[in-house]
Amino acid sequence: MNTAQPIRNKQDLERFTDYYKDTEKNPRNQLLIIMGLNTALRISDLLALRWENVYDKGKGKFRGHISLVESKTGKASCIFMNQSIRDALQAYRKALKECTGRICGEAFLFAGHSGAPISRVQAYRIIRKAAESCELTGVISPHSLRKTFGYYAWKQGTPPALLMEIYHHSSFAVTQRYLGIEQDDRDEVFKNLCL
Repeated sequence: MNTAQPIRNKQDLERFTDYYKDTEKNPRNQLLIIMGLNTALRISDLLALRWENVYDKGKGKFRGHISLVESKTGKASCIFMNQSIRDALQAYRKALKECTGRICGEAFLFAGHSGAPISRVQAYRIIRKAAESCELTGVISPHSLRKTFGYYAWKQGTPPALLMEIYHHSSFAVTQRYLGIEQDDRDEVFKNLCL
C-alpha cells in the first residue's frame, strides 16, 4: 500500500524544510512546504489560497489568521499564521516584488507562469523533488505535510481529540492513522513512564 507517511525524523524534516531555501532557492516552493507543514491543510485548499487570504493590503501587513472553508469538508477553518509561515511569506513576497513590482490581492499564492494556481501534480513534483534530494525514505507526498503536522503536534503533547478537530475528521480512527504511530513511539511511552 502506498500511503503517504509523515516525516518522523527531525533532522530529515529540517533538511526537507530548508531544501528550497538553501539548495534550490525557490521561495514559492519553500512556502508551499512551510505552509503545508504548519497549517495541516489539504493540498487542494493550499493551492486555492490567494494573497488576500494572508495579506491585508489596506493595513500593509500579514493577517494573524488564515480563514477559509475547506473544500472537502465544507467546514470553516481559522488557522493561526505562526512565525515560520510569516518568514516564508515575507521571503516570497520580497522575491515577487523584485520580479513583478507588485502583488495583487486576488492573485493565487502558489501561482504558476499563467497566473493560475499550480496543479496538484506540480505540487506533488515539488515535494517529491525535495524528498528525493534529501534522501527521505517512505512515501512522501503533499499529504505527508498534513500528516507530519499531526505527528509533531502529537509528540509535543497535543491531545488527539484536538487534532481530530483540527483535521475535521469524523472519527478518531482516521486521526490515529494520520499520526503515523509506530512501535518505537509505543516503546518510548513504556520507557519514559516508570511508576
